Amino acid sequence: MPDFAVSEEKNRWLRTKMAELKVREEDLDENFVRSSGNGGQHVNKTSSCVQIKHKPTGIIVSCMRERSQSVNRFLARRELLERIEAASGVITPEMKRIEKLRKQKDRRRRRSAG
Repeated sequence: MPDFAVSEEKNRWLRTKMAELKVREEDLDENFVRSSGNGGQHVNKTSSCVQIKHKPTGIIVSCMRERSQSVNRFLARRELLERIEAASGVITPEMKRIEKLRKQKDRRRRRSAG
């Protein structure tokens, strides 16, 4: 697996998480396309958007958050692993965050209605 332009600790975490979920690099189909949005001329000239498809599950993730292609490759893999984990029924940190926000909204709605 290639090392990405993030800390060694994050690269190590990605490797262990992929091994834990049994996701291999050979199972990933990776494409690079031009990003859109902020970034100016740099974004218009480089293909920094990363699209990854996990062949066994058919899950597709697209990431164009950063200007760096290497960082986007890392972020796309991280998001793909979260989606695979969520599909298997495990409660992910992102799911916990969303549930917490939902509860806060409900609480505010009840307070304003009363």
